[in-house]
Amino acid sequence: MMGDGGMAPGLATRADLEACREAIRVGSRTFHAASFLLPIRVREPALSLYAFCREADDAIDTASDPAPALVALTDRLQRAYRREPIDNAADRALADVVARFHVPIDIPAALLEGFAWDAEGRRYEELSDVRAYATRVAGTVGVMMSLLMGVRAPHALARAADLGIGMQLSNIARDVGEDARMGRIYLPLRWLREAGIDPLLWLQRPDFDPRLGRLVDRLVAEAEQLYSRAASGVAELPVECRPAIHAARLMYAQIGREVQRHGGDSISSRAVVSARRKLFLLLQAITVSSHGGPPLDAGPALPEAAFLVEAVVRHDHQHGVVATHLGESLLTREFSLALRAFERLERMDQRSGTI
Repeated sequence: MMGDGGMAPGLATRADLEACREAIRVGSRTFHAASFLLPIRVREPALSLYAFCREADDAIDTASDPAPALVALTDRLQRAYRREPIDNAADRALADVVARFHVPIDIPAALLEGFAWDAEGRRYEELSDVRAYATRVAGTVGVMMSLLMGVRAPHALARAADLGIGMQLSNIARDVGEDARMGRIYLPLRWLREAGIDPLLWLQRPDFDPRLGRLVDRLVAEAEQLYSRAASGVAELPVECRPAIHAARLMYAQIGREVQRHGGDSISSRAVVSARRKLFLLLQAITVSSHGGPPLDAGPALPEAAFLVEAVVRHDHQHGVVATHLGESLLTREFSLALRAFERLERMDQRSGTI
């Protein structure tokens, strides 16, 4: 993939990697299940990276004061980058992953900052502020996953950030009621006031209001634009990674559509994508992935996410990192079988006039 420059032997043992995998299997079942869509060369480092992220999120979220918790986690991060991690499985695994895949420290540091913003109960005045938050808690993950897949081109990283930010906007749209009942609000405060809703008064009694529904629909529309932009970047990824990323894009977009189907009411209930619909979307992801096609230029990174791309460019220039082209490989037999099954279902739907 790229030169290691005489990288030191790994710090994490097989037991450490198993501990990371088990922590994710228990604490993040959705991510653990989704990881099986990735090739093992990406799955293992992704689980290791996510194990540290989960520990960090929990540490800040349960702290009585997020400020010292952030300081302690920043120290852990810096020690991992010096290859002197604390005696902890996730930290040793993190040290190996960031060294092997040349992940600039700015990116996980931004993720920690986003966790701290959450713990502080920060609120956001403008859509740009919401995107800045989403960049930290989700755009960072998109960029790091791209690096784990061996893709470092600035335009591809910009699309990876788009996908992460879009997914977070979908989460926000789905969880408006749940967040409000915990005293949190992520919709732009300006939007609320312009709609005639006082944010503080509404938080005291977070009932559904059609005006609020229109704002939630507006946020879903913002996410849809990002999913469209992100789609153009998936062609940059190794072919065996594309189904997983397309599946994430399609499934999170469906969350927003479920919210819209209920008139933007994510207060009275929480939008759920059925298992049958998820299977359909997974097969659709496989279909889209098999078609390939050239990547399209969807423009530069969002202003709020540009610093992530710049961090990688700067790191690669300073350290002489040059990513090589990852050649195409054939889709697995299982993907081909699933594709044919999907095509049969599609023809049946066309004959019956259903969608």
